[in-house]
Amino acid sequence: MRATLMYGAGDVRVETVADPSVQKPTDALVRVVAGCICGSDLWPYASKPATEKGSAMGHEFVGVVEEIGTDVTGVSVGDFVIAPFVSSDGTCEFCQEGLQTSCRHGGHWGGTDEDGGQGERVRVPMADGTLVVVPAGFDEKLIPSLLSLSDVMSTGYHAAVTAGVSEGQTVAVIGDGAVGLSAVLSAKLLGASRIILLGRHTSRTDLGREFGATDVVAERGDEAIAKVKELTNGDGVHAVLEAVGLEDALVTAFAIARAGGTVSRVGAPQYTTVPFGRDEFMRNITLTGGVAPARAYIDVLLPLVLDGSIEPGKVFDRTVDLDGVPAGYQAMADREALKVLVRP
Repeated sequence: MRATLMYGAGDVRVETVADPSVQKPTDALVRVVAGCICGSDLWPYASKPATEKGSAMGHEFVGVVEEIGTDVTGVSVGDFVIAPFVSSDGTCEFCQEGLQTSCRHGGHWGGTDEDGGQGERVRVPMADGTLVVVPAGFDEKLIPSLLSLSDVMSTGYHAAVTAGVSEGQTVAVIGDGAVGLSAVLSAKLLGASRIILLGRHTSRTDLGREFGATDVVAERGDEAIAKVKELTNGDGVHAVLEAVGLEDALVTAFAIARAGGTVSRVGAPQYTTVPFGRDEFMRNITLTGGVAPARAYIDVLLPLVLDGSIEPGKVFDRTVDLDGVPAGYQAMADREALKVLVRP
């Protein structure tokens, strides 16, 4: 089969690799119908050391089950399924608590030993615990939104849930990437009455307004802090959803949170220290968030996609085939594309 491999910074290739096969009775083989490039893929794209063996790429995909192991009972051949961005057994205490990202037996897609979602097929371990079956008969136009549940929409929702967003609150979202825009949509779902989106790319913030943002702040740093304070009568916001992953974004987040407020960070951290000190302590600021257990949220979000209540797939603004994946990486790195959908 053909799959995307990354050999180093800027070195993405589409090559022929061995076809996956069922290796354990709990496995399933999935033919990928749609995958995508994630914003987190851009970090290795910018900095990965050169290697002789490429790493399979892609941790978000939806597709059709082609084969199942003898112990698989929850999915059947022919099912259309969503694969969360990590695999999980569904039975350990962490999975039962809705924290599948900490599954005792879980794993990640891609790398040098596992299949990635930016390819034609994937061996899915622990298929019963990992895969979510989409009811038959859905409109194929929903595929981008179904795909978003595998990561970005679930991550944005995780930000809003862990921040405790509730009816009538004022919420700020830092970052106008796919996760940030999904966080806007999630804050709206949970009842926020005012949503301030901090972003400077007009095409993205326009989608943010469509998703529910009431205000857009294009400034950064101290100017952004001053603007948010101005919009909130000097108090700041009840919840900040940080979807960037840089220390400067956290500094801004803490500064615009009101006393007693919450900062939820879901941007993949590109820092080693957290600027959380005496001021945040004295103002009773809560820091929460983390990696999103997408498997736990898909059950909540899937019905909303199927009935048309939300359309998170709008974050995809470019579609490529496998041959177009290297150019798709470059387009996202150059901020020419928000999020690239891959149709093998």
